[in-house]
Amino acid sequence: MQTIKKRIAEQIVNAVKGLNAEAELNTADVAAMLEYPPDANMGDLAFPCFRLSKTLRRSPVQIAETLAQGLSCDVIEQATAVNGYLNIKISNAYLCSHVLVDILEKKESYGAPDLGKGKTVVLDYSSPNLAKPFHIGHLGTTVIGHAIKNLHEFAGYQCVGINYIGDWGTQFGKLIVAYKKWGNREEVENGGVDALVDLYVRINNAISGNEEQGIVPDPSLADEARAEFHKMEMGDQENLELWRWLVKLSIKANDKIYKQLGITFDSYKGESSYTEDMPAQIEKLRNEGLLKIDDGASLVDLSEYGMPPCLILKRDGSTLYPTRDIAAAYDRKKLYDFEKCIYVTSTQQILHFKQWFKVVELMGYDWYDKLVHVPYGTVSINGAKLATRTGNVVLLKDLFDAAVEKVKGIMEEKNPDLKGRDDVAEAVGVGAIVFYYLTNTRIKDINFNLEDALSFDGNTGPYVQYTYARACSVLEKAKVENTSSDFIITRNEEAELLKVMSQYEERVLNALQDYEPSVIARFILDLAVAFNKFYHECRIATEADEAIRNTRIKLTEACKYVLGSAFSLICLKKTEKV
Repeated sequence: MQTIKKRIAEQIVNAVKGLNAEAELNTADVAAMLEYPPDANMGDLAFPCFRLSKTLRRSPVQIAETLAQGLSCDVIEQATAVNGYLNIKISNAYLCSHVLVDILEKKESYGAPDLGKGKTVVLDYSSPNLAKPFHIGHLGTTVIGHAIKNLHEFAGYQCVGINYIGDWGTQFGKLIVAYKKWGNREEVENGGVDALVDLYVRINNAISGNEEQGIVPDPSLADEARAEFHKMEMGDQENLELWRWLVKLSIKANDKIYKQLGITFDSYKGESSYTEDMPAQIEKLRNEGLLKIDDGASLVDLSEYGMPPCLILKRDGSTLYPTRDIAAAYDRKKLYDFEKCIYVTSTQQILHFKQWFKVVELMGYDWYDKLVHVPYGTVSINGAKLATRTGNVVLLKDLFDAAVEKVKGIMEEKNPDLKGRDDVAEAVGVGAIVFYYLTNTRIKDINFNLEDALSFDGNTGPYVQYTYARACSVLEKAKVENTSSDFIITRNEEAELLKVMSQYEERVLNALQDYEPSVIARFILDLAVAFNKFYHECRIATEADEAIRNTRIKLTEACKYVLGSAFSLICLKKTEKV
């Protein structure tokens, strides 16, 4: 569609300059002004002529009528004027000879923008705090982050995906206290991360109290936890050995989830990796006169910029998240010389990123404006906020298991003899959860409803995966008898399918610009709907006319390529049989 818009824009610019040679109008601006009419019967694209009234000294109605008479090229089948709009219908012949041929030639690389050659993008996402389970609240950063990485790679960028794991911090001090008081190595080894969660919930209940369970608050345990973490930072070998063991157990549990999602990372460099790098950044803050002492803590005053102070060191000298984030960003710039460094976290951390981004700028680093925070909405379960410390979580492994079991039950009824049924059930079950999440605009909070997420009716992951499998099935049974590219469109459903596919690059560009994977999820739905209409209304392999049959088979093949490409962008697995 980008090429189509450009060709039409060129025609409009030439026509306008024919009316007024001094008109300041360029192709890019006109292409950006082209709209999609609310009713497909009006046309495929519309150009609002209102902005040209002052330049041409005519009414929009007159301009539209004049332009409609003067446009002529192979892209345009018909141009009509309606109430100041120039409505344009794209030529079916052009769709066949250019769009369909282009898709068949490029296959799954069709629609890839050429933007990122020679540029590196670093992406920090997923990044779970270890010693806690992977729950539904972690799904957003993981799948949104990976989708944004896939989008950049598709556009030609060199991408570095970093799982900046939360392997440092006071939560480990709490766990060490809990383990020393109530833990048992054999029980924790056998229980894995679930056993760690039990200890984490127990220590938090002990610190804050739990009236329902008759637990009296004991704030002194919080002091013990801070002390144990401080010992870690000071190099205490007993605590560090215990910490390494806890980290290993957590990573093992998380890897199972990543495998189900089909996600890998280029780096697992966690917060602990920067313990030796932080002193240099703290010293630079001092040398720049940015560091101030307040009640024993070290901070950067940001009141001039309308923000609270950014804490760098606690009173006991322990580091905080901003300290580690600044050190990590400096290291990444040195290692990768990034064009952008993207952080995908919840909206709750917006202030945190604004603060330390501003500190990086004040430190004089000229790459401060290459740091990008991509926030997403929080997740609740039936309105209840998630919190690991209280045990109010829905574990991803449980959610995935429930989805997979539901798919297996459906397959038992509909296709009990399907080969590789377990793999297909996992692809569809996990895909149902991922697609449910990514169809939502990322910034919106989600009240996660398990029944909706696991529904296999309507605009869902299973629906689009089944559409892909349907296209594969058609191609498996069909034979192309004529390999020429002389395609012919005889029905509106064929043209509409091609028009949707032609929008792929435009949707990719929109998703990249807004860091918004839901744009691709909605494109997938649009394409699935268009293909299923085509499938139901048009005979494909059974069509008697050879030219029409071959065109429809090639349309199916093209749809398979575009759907498969879009699936890959949002972590959705391709299923050739369901």
